[in-house]
Amino acid sequence: MSEAYIIDAVRTPRSIGKMGKGALSTMHPEHLSAAVLAAVRDRNNLNTAEVDDVIWGVTGAMGLQAGDIGRNAALDAGYDIRAGGVTLNRFCGSSITATNFAAGMIMAGMHDLVISGGMDMMSYVNWYGQTMRDAGIGGGGMGTGNPRLQAKHPQSNQGVCADAVAAMEGITRAELEEMGVESQRRAAIALAEGRFAKSTIVVKDDDGNVILDHEEYPRPDTTLEGLAQLKPAFEMFLDMPSAEGQKTFRQLINQVYPDVEIKPIHHVGISSGVVDGAAAVLLASKDYAEKHGLKPRARIVAMAEIGDCPTLMLNAPGPAAKKVLARAGLTKDDIDVWEVNEAFAVVVEKFIRDLGLDRAKVNPNGGSIALGHPIAGTGAILIGTALDELERTGGRYGLITMCAAGGMAPAIIIERI
Repeated sequence: MSEAYIIDAVRTPRSIGKMGKGALSTMHPEHLSAAVLAAVRDRNNLNTAEVDDVIWGVTGAMGLQAGDIGRNAALDAGYDIRAGGVTLNRFCGSSITATNFAAGMIMAGMHDLVISGGMDMMSYVNWYGQTMRDAGIGGGGMGTGNPRLQAKHPQSNQGVCADAVAAMEGITRAELEEMGVESQRRAAIALAEGRFAKSTIVVKDDDGNVILDHEEYPRPDTTLEGLAQLKPAFEMFLDMPSAEGQKTFRQLINQVYPDVEIKPIHHVGISSGVVDGAAAVLLASKDYAEKHGLKPRARIVAMAEIGDCPTLMLNAPGPAAKKVLARAGLTKDDIDVWEVNEAFAVVVEKFIRDLGLDRAKVNPNGGSIALGHPIAGTGAILIGTALDELERTGGRYGLITMCAAGGMAPAIIIERI
């Protein structure tokens, strides 16, 4: 089996995911994706005619984000027309899965040079979704518009799921707010010390004018006292019907877990930020890298995908981590850096408790609570973040995973070279 190497990883800064407010919200989704594809090409002097595929994740596949953005973004970036492009959707886990697919094709000997990654412009997705709802068009995602599926595997609002998991695990709001403040603190240090500088590009328009050159979302002045004043964000959804004529989000969870008493605790300070952003990972076979003078930064050790309870939706990262560790023949003590998406604080808190991890090794540079979560772009961001941190600290192994809607989680282990 061929080795799959990571040659490079790039990402945009993340901007506020609100139409007209965030710097990136004026861009076309294909242009935003093209920005990181162009950067990967230029930084590594790629002959794009030799790119076997661009495997791209997009979650909000609607309106301008519908269609095959992987292909269109490559063309927008000026890639040779012989470079293929495909778009996939595993919700939040899309760009980890895209990277796993890319590595798998290289390891199978079918491809030599592949770019994985993903993007979501939450400013556009939310605007478009609201426009459709106002027009009386469209249903729920994640199975909420399918009564037949809901009868078999009820799927609730993700924020309500987060509150349900916290109740079931006995995790308090105060404990989660400590994680929220810590995420902001770590991110502030990382930004001040330039820990993301190697992988973060400057986004420009066609005339060379800077659109965005910094992270817009972090709130480094966040305090426990301030978070304690925030109202729960998902209380309004508890007794809201998941779709017209269907059960409420609370009832959907109680359909499977009748004894859980859901207490609203998650708010904006302990949930992932709504942002726009994109990221890409360049992978190559050993033979191609050696032949073309590409210096590998890491190798892919193992990959895994797993499903878990779709009703609670958020608990798959732990099982995914155990699965990929077993596949790699490693233990948790071998991992120097863990990147677990902070979709909600309870996801990471449960992950740490279940696996018995050293908190200092988990999201050491903050996470999506502080920096934002551009859904399908986040997995590739986390892979690059883990790689940067391994290089900064001299660590060997990084494990990256995240929850995805439907009760799924992809995972990947990389080894610094």
